[in-house]
Amino acid sequence: MSVSDFIFWGILAIFVVYIVSVYNGLVSLKHNVSKNWSNIDVLLKQRHEELPKLVETCKQYMKFEQETLEKVMNARSSVASAQQQGNIAELGQAEGQLRLGLGNLFAVAEAYPELKADQTFQHLQARITGLENAIADRREFYNESVNNNNVRIEQFPDVIIARMFNFKAHSLLEFVEEEKTDVNINQLFNS
Repeated sequence: MSVSDFIFWGILAIFVVYIVSVYNGLVSLKHNVSKNWSNIDVLLKQRHEELPKLVETCKQYMKFEQETLEKVMNARSSVASAQQQGNIAELGQAEGQLRLGLGNLFAVAEAYPELKADQTFQHLQARITGLENAIADRREFYNESVNNNNVRIEQFPDVIIARMFNFKAHSLLEFVEEEKTDVNINQLFNS
């Protein structure tokens, strides 16, 4: 084997190792996105199961607040529908509406001392608040892994391998703008 053959095979080996390394990195990013989504999915399902219990507990005390309770349940249905369809953008909007509805529900509950004193309500409120915080934390991890994936599949030379093996960009989980605003308590009690 001549020196030029040895150089050719050496360069080819380095190129193959590089391609395999880039491919494995992209696979790792793709699975990290899936893992982080699964963590959010579990929390969403747990919260989904707690919401009807909360609404039922509130119904016993909040006879005149049916609209608030219905908004929470409608938002819950929208979240479940978007989750089943795998539509991240729609899920983000539905999540924002659900969080807004829960904020309104907890604000309105302040007007019902018996409800606030109910052990079941206190437990469910604490459980749902804990789940909300966990979802927010996991959302941050998910969005970071999506961003890492999306940047990497667009960078040269990784973009070539990403296109060859059909790696796709993922959507960020973003909530609607209403989630970022404070609840207007005066509006809730004057409606």
